[in-house]
Amino acid sequence: MNWDTVAGNWKQYQGKVKAQWGKLTNDQLDVIAGKRVELAGKIQEAYGITKDEAEKQILSFEELTKDDRPK
Repeated sequence: MNWDTVAGNWKQYQGKVKAQWGKLTNDQLDVIAGKRVELAGKIQEAYGITKDEAEKQILSFEELTKDDRPK
């Protein structure tokens, strides 16, 4: 997944991110603004998991949403 594309279309991806990680607040989503590193950090904070686990979850999310990418 190209995270530059995600950042550029963040409003479209926010709902999918919120559905995947429901503990993330709208304020946190605004801070993330499509940045992968920020997303990983906020997932770690919200769920009390390791960086490696957050990365695994993001990779899984990328796989699930690969067909949803804007063309």
